[in-house]
Amino acid sequence: MSENTDALAPREEETDVHFEPVIRLTEQVDAKTHEEDEDVVFKMRAKLFRFDSASTEWKERGTGDVRLLQHKESKKVRLVMRRDKTLKVCANHLITSDMRLQPNIGSDRSWVWKVAADYAENPPTSETLAIRFANSDNAAQFKTAFEEAQKGNAELSGTPVPVADAPEEDEDKDEVKEKKEDEEKKEDAEKKEEEKKD
Repeated sequence: MSENTDALAPREEETDVHFEPVIRLTEQVDAKTHEEDEDVVFKMRAKLFRFDSASTEWKERGTGDVRLLQHKESKKVRLVMRRDKTLKVCANHLITSDMRLQPNIGSDRSWVWKVAADYAENPPTSETLAIRFANSDNAAQFKTAFEEAQKGNAELSGTPVPVADAPEEDEDKDEVKEKKEDEEKKEDAEKKEEEKKD
């Protein structure tokens, strides 16, 4: 084979370039997350959304690990979620007794709840948040952990624990009232029959 002697042909050059740093960084800097005094009670990967009332649509806040953190001294539990890679906080709020986890319409693997003050942004804002998990089992585990944290925080603060199974709709209340009235009528009828026998 003949060598390419064309002067315009690109040549492979071997380069071994090495630059010495101008300043050596020898001091380690500790980055504080303010989560050092807390224990992880629950941790699972999820995607978080917030409802934007101006445009009336759901906006994605981030994907990452949602964690329930319990403070070592006060024992209160808060929800913290950081985005993958950047670790920017996308949710940070205390779990209170007035929050209601409601299933998202059309999905068995997501939950919606309202937050009075979410500290992910500065200043804290009132938000409607939705969280979606990989499957319905993970969503059920989150709901259980969330409600346990809610009960624990309510007991610590002395507020009454909400009853999740109480009927909220007027129709349900009417049905319950009718059943009670029917039972009372049956009891009255039984008492009258016993009195007639005596």
